[in-house]
Amino acid sequence: MAKKVHIRTFGCQMNQADTEIITSLLQDEGYVMTDSEDSADLVILNTCAVRENAVEKIMNTLDNLKGMRRIRPGLLVGVIGCVPQYYREKMFEMSDGIDFLAGPDTYRQLPLLIENAEQGIRGASLGFVPEETYTGVEPVRTGSISAFVPVMRGCNNRCAFCVVPFTRGKERSRSAKSVIDEVERLAVSGYKEITLLGQNVNSYFDDDTGCGFSELLDRVSHVAEGTRIRFTTSHPKDISESLVRVIADRENICNTIHLPVQSGSTRMLKLMNRGHSREEYLEKISMIRRCIPGVTISTDLIAGFCGEAEEDHRETLSLMEEVRFDFSYMFYYSVRPGTYAAKHLPDDVSEKVKKRRLEEVIALQNRISGELHAAEIGNVVEVLAETKSKRSDQMLMGRTGTNRVVVFDRDGHEPGNLVTVRILSSTSATLIGNPE
Repeated sequence: MAKKVHIRTFGCQMNQADTEIITSLLQDEGYVMTDSEDSADLVILNTCAVRENAVEKIMNTLDNLKGMRRIRPGLLVGVIGCVPQYYREKMFEMSDGIDFLAGPDTYRQLPLLIENAEQGIRGASLGFVPEETYTGVEPVRTGSISAFVPVMRGCNNRCAFCVVPFTRGKERSRSAKSVIDEVERLAVSGYKEITLLGQNVNSYFDDDTGCGFSELLDRVSHVAEGTRIRFTTSHPKDISESLVRVIADRENICNTIHLPVQSGSTRMLKLMNRGHSREEYLEKISMIRRCIPGVTISTDLIAGFCGEAEEDHRETLSLMEEVRFDFSYMFYYSVRPGTYAAKHLPDDVSEKVKKRRLEEVIALQNRISGELHAAEIGNVVEVLAETKSKRSDQMLMGRTGTNRVVVFDRDGHEPGNLVTVRILSSTSATLIGNPE
């Protein structure tokens, strides 16, 4: 009888895309996927190590799975992705409920690791494979409306707070042909939205053809004319005017850019090793808005990084006021062992101060988002319906081309439909309307 596998995915969109690759690799070996841990013979945790609390979630999940293993002694548990790549074999010491470990570059080794685990052998495959991009693996998609397409893996930036270079290795790009072919297949299959993924998509480069990300994005948009195209994530020091002009010129590329800044203080940006100043970031914002009228911009913000003074914090708040981000991912700093900051910069901002500063950042972002959303009332927008609303089965939730969430009366529409909606009201997180 075929073994049933349940994969639980934590963290970023890249992890979600990796789960689709892993599913394909395991199905090719005869495994059957299940949505329930209760019916699984094997549970795989696909993990994220970016935040300290993300690791805590993994450990809590492993503790819960121990109880399940007492009821079903044959249940196997694997931990894969960024957390074991970060902690390496130490993971086995952190929990005795782990049967095998694999890093982001070694998913092709999973069948062997599982086979060994069935024989009681705890194994780990945690090497970096510089050429691995999983080209040739056809992902098993979890949805039929939106799809993720990784175009590159790894990161060469060494931001002082970030573990990604230690967990995903150096940058390497897929061939432009493999990306374009995959996007074309998805468009022909009826996908309404495709997101190109990379830790820093601006660095994409096909060595064989000399194709950079601007050209790739343009070519992708042409082979998927009727499909929305998105991408993430851009780095401020690398985003180019040529890329922005492609977004402006191509109607099916969404007018939204995620551009993490982390801090509004040039002093802090230098300590973070971000490679740009506050002024340079604002110049990039001006260039983007000059080329793409109506563009929405989102960001990442860290409160309380090493050495952050009250003046630095106020500069972050003033940058938020000046840029008026549509949305932000906001966190307070937590030390990640192995990073430059952990080795060389004292974590000298108290947790109490970090939390207070984060609360101020969140409150300001909520106000700005609320004002931007309120300005949309009365406008008519095109929404890609994604799913039923949590409020009611009679309402749908979707997103505009500028990535704003819209909840609207169903009125006969289904997920996957493009719906013209008039905005009637708003909150700081959501636009609410009726189909025209």
